[in-house]
Amino acid sequence: MMPIRVGFIGCGEVGSIFSAAMREHGADVAAIDVVAEKAAGAGLAFRPLDELANWSDCLLSTVTTSAAAAVAEACAPHLKAGQLYVDLNSTSPSVKVRLSEIIRPTGARFVEGAILGAVGVTRASTRILLGGAAAEEAATALAALGLRVSAYSTEIGKASMFKMLRSIFSKGLEVLILELLIAGRRAGIEPDLWKDVSEFMARNPFEHIAENWLQTHAVAFERRYHEMVQVRETLGEIGLEPIMTRATEAFFARSCTLALQEAFPSKPASMDEVVAYMEARLGAELPEARRGRDG
Repeated sequence: MMPIRVGFIGCGEVGSIFSAAMREHGADVAAIDVVAEKAAGAGLAFRPLDELANWSDCLLSTVTTSAAAAVAEACAPHLKAGQLYVDLNSTSPSVKVRLSEIIRPTGARFVEGAILGAVGVTRASTRILLGGAAAEEAATALAALGLRVSAYSTEIGKASMFKMLRSIFSKGLEVLILELLIAGRRAGIEPDLWKDVSEFMARNPFEHIAENWLQTHAVAFERRYHEMVQVRETLGEIGLEPIMTRATEAFFARSCTLALQEAFPSKPASMDEVVAYMEARLGAELPEARRGRDG
């Protein structure tokens, strides 16, 4: 039985790590990169794009986000029916749909991929969600080659929606911690702050902390808004721009306009009640907010 032929377009961190795992599981792997030496540096055979696209049973796009569409367009003339084209780039759902429209006329089967985690840390065990009509088939093939993949949806855009919205948490938390520690260093108390926050998170399960924050948001939003005003002013006093703090203050200020106190005279039983109420109110007020900005 012939080994599956896998082509990587882009041989950066993701391509290098995933291709190594695939070769260990018997795949025949080749690659192309804008920096030609990268393929050789990763121990991969180098093939020109037209040859790579035609040769591969499964073609994986692991380039920069801005290059995803250009790569798909460059590959399209060389693809054939039955191939799998898996885009693993971090793009929005609408971009994934556009990529599928580029690939579909070739007869190749487009699969969107959403990488959930830091490949440099978790390597081939990094969780990957796949989407599209061929997601199940692609998941089976890639799992057999050492990747941690699962089919998430037959609809293009769902997996990338998961990835984009998850990044609100992961990327937002990253810069929130940075703002905290930069401010702590400026104030001369960085180690104490880090120890306090780390120990608090280690002692208490995240799901319990988060649920309590959301439940109490419904009854403590105004007090927390005024506290964040003071936090913003404190950062100004030590000479730092309060980017994340200002955004947090703005969020609490918006909560003050949503009649939460009427809806929740006491702490609600679950965080779901708060999320559902706020989503409904924000949806209802969006057209008005747009008119205010446009007017």
